[in-house]
Amino acid sequence: MTQTPPMTQATEHKSFATPEETRSFERGKVELVTVGGAEIGRLTLQPGWRWSDHVKPIAGTDLCEAPHFQYHVSGRLGVRMADGTELELGPGDVSSLPEGHDGWVIGDEPVVIVDWYGASNYAKR
Repeated sequence: MTQTPPMTQATEHKSFATPEETRSFERGKVELVTVGGAEIGRLTLQPGWRWSDHVKPIAGTDLCEAPHFQYHVSGRLGVRMADGTELELGPGDVSSLPEGHDGWVIGDEPVVIVDWYGASNYAKR
């Protein structure tokens, strides 16, 4: 008779409909949930949002110093790295951004991103 090994971790379910924490800033917000010991964020950025205009005053750094590993749900996001490299990211894209970048919404559609790494430090002093 085969035995099933005991579960070492409980099943978890969270929803961004009821985030554990929300950080709002001009033209945007990040909603956070913790699942499996990891903090996951959903960023919603409105047209006209730019990190250097709307989050830089909160972070107190010249560029965003939070690295990100993220899935782009909707909208288009421009990114400029400290070395001058520029990217345009959109729905279905997965990106890994090291620290040291600026970002902005391109066009008239809000940007929605799910961030598996870096959101816990986003828009935080």
